[in-house]
Amino acid sequence: MGILIQGGRIIDPASGMDAVGDLAIANGRIVGVGTAPAGFVAQRTIAADGMWVLPGVVDLCARLREPGFEHAGMLESEMRAAVSGGITSLVCPPDTDPVLDEAGLVEMLKLRAKNVRQARLLPLGALTKGLQGEVLTEMSHLTRAGCIGFGQAEWPLKNNQVLQRVLQYAGTFNFSVWLRPQDAALGGGVAASGALAQRMGLSGVPVAAETIALHTIFELLRSSPCHVHLCRISSAQGVELIRQAKREGLNVTADVSINSLFLTDMDIGYFDSRARLQPPLRQQRDRDALVAGLLDGTIDALVSDHAPVDNDEKELPFAEAEPGATGVELLLPLAHKWAQAQDISFTQALARITSGAAGILQHALGTLNASIGQLVQGGVADVAVYDPNATWQVQAQALLSQGKFTPFDGSALPGRVQTTIVAGEIAFEREVERAVA
Repeated sequence: MGILIQGGRIIDPASGMDAVGDLAIANGRIVGVGTAPAGFVAQRTIAADGMWVLPGVVDLCARLREPGFEHAGMLESEMRAAVSGGITSLVCPPDTDPVLDEAGLVEMLKLRAKNVRQARLLPLGALTKGLQGEVLTEMSHLTRAGCIGFGQAEWPLKNNQVLQRVLQYAGTFNFSVWLRPQDAALGGGVAASGALAQRMGLSGVPVAAETIALHTIFELLRSSPCHVHLCRISSAQGVELIRQAKREGLNVTADVSINSLFLTDMDIGYFDSRARLQPPLRQQRDRDALVAGLLDGTIDALVSDHAPVDNDEKELPFAEAEPGATGVELLLPLAHKWAQAQDISFTQALARITSGAAGILQHALGTLNASIGQLVQGGVADVAVYDPNATWQVQAQALLSQGKFTPFDGSALPGRVQTTIVAGEIAFEREVERAVA
């Protein structure tokens, strides 16, 4: 279908474009940026006066809870929530039930996602069978089935010898390894170590849990080079170690959760389980370092860390509550709010959830999806039409996600997605949502 997005401000961090114009789409591709090509016929015109026309958001960490945890979320609900937030591509970790450790399971999940016809699903395969941390999976088979990389989610590897084998094997076949750096022996607490955790009687996770894991990964990478993506960095010391590793030339990228960019351990308040997150919220100095790392390029991407949790698992004492929060609907407006708070351009923040995030994926996606995260002629038509002047208050019960718990409940946010297009098809329209409601 031919779609003409007319008169919007086109903002594309990848190309540096920031100008008012038209965006023309045909056969799932962008055929005109700025002006429609001669002879273009639109079956649908979207008036975008006063709107921003953005690349579809790429979220590198979103748990969809299917298969195995449908009581907390399902593909239909979570992908609907994602496109309502302008997300057109999302990466899901392998800690489903059953674990994504066999090609048939990955193919089934991708087929389910394709039939839902919402966001593009990019699954991570399990590094080890059953995520048990011992026996490596058949990574080649999983790659052919559609996995874009391999990780352990929150499950530790048995020992450093297994990690060494993982890096050697991944380097040989150019696979990407996704790790959240946390030492298993030190990472069993429920809050960040510090004065607050001590005062509240909560078991702590020291910064050393992250830094020891990073030191180990970097040391092994020096002898077994491959691409390692470091997920949801949380500490100032962790940011500095990554900065040094990049200066050294190690092939590492990193992301940070949008939760850690706004919140600190003080937001736990009076044992508020909505702030029970993984990694735990750390102190102000850590948040400041994460901001600095994003601004100087040490941290490559922002993620929603979407992890819907149901009532039975969240409405418990803080230490017993399931970690996680709903986030896909909030990632883009929170990035907008962050840009305002830091007095930086919206384009700079947008890059961390579009071209910056997509750049981490490029070596695994091939030519078909090489243009995700940007607005380029001939590229895949993933687009979000965003109203920058809208303001809204987060109301957890009104979110489309099946999970209704977020530490941003009640927060005022700027901007809202009006239309989301995935591969040339309209996946979400807010006006339609209001009409149906």
